[in-house]
Amino acid sequence: RWLPVLRRRCGVAGKRLSGAGLAAEGRVLRAVLYVYHSRLLRHRPYLALQQVEQCLKRLWKMNLVGCIETLAGLIPKKNTPQAHAECLAPSQPMLETVAVKVLGGCKLILRLLDCCCKAFLLSVQHLCSEEFILLNTVASGLLSRLWFVIQYRCVLQSLISLYGILSTSLRLVSETQQMPYIKGFTFPSDISNFLGVNVSSEVKKQKARMLTTKKPSSWLKKLFPSMPEAVSEVGKKRRFATCTSAVKNRSIPCPVDIGEPVL
Repeated sequence: RWLPVLRRRCGVAGKRLSGAGLAAEGRVLRAVLYVYHSRLLRHRPYLALQQVEQCLKRLWKMNLVGCIETLAGLIPKKNTPQAHAECLAPSQPMLETVAVKVLGGCKLILRLLDCCCKAFLLSVQHLCSEEFILLNTVASGLLSRLWFVIQYRCVLQSLISLYGILSTSLRLVSETQQMPYIKGFTFPSDISNFLGVNVSSEVKKQKARMLTTKKPSSWLKKLFPSMPEAVSEVGKKRRFATCTSAVKNRSIPCPVDIGEPVL
């Protein structure tokens, strides 16, 4: 009865880990770090971004998705209807290997969420100080999207749910045939004790900290003033004429706005 449940939860965890959103945010993060590598080596938000990227790199290098897919492939798709019929099941070494990787993946994702939250708060803090506006604007948006992608797609929750059925499977398989592979480590029956925190309350605290952060609204209003639609067209023409004359005369300073293309 637990084999179909195990296969289904392996499929859910694998899809959520290998989602396009998480991979896309990781690529954007690596591109941002590459662009600003030689300029901001001592900048605190940049160092915090490096910690986020390190967690993502470790998560991919442990090949958790491939290990989960291998386990799902070992489970037979056809279920025998008889109550006491024999059936093939993954061995104890295979289940122990996947269980250890799932425990490590949960720890890494918790660390990743914490690093995202700290880096986001640092970026907003430096935005309020009007330092490295472009980098910190990009970083704050990227980190908030990465945090919400992990939370919205329930990546951590799917791994915790997978470990619950893995723990049951380990117990049943070891009772059937003793083949211990990982020695000197006791697999926890409750993953919350292993993680050391209540996942739901910890995520709620991080979300509250990110949403109640002081926003740099004063200088953003100066950069992007709110104008009526009738005045906006006139303003566009004036800015276009000012920039054109500045290029010709090279004496009139052109008001550069980071939100609009400058000719």
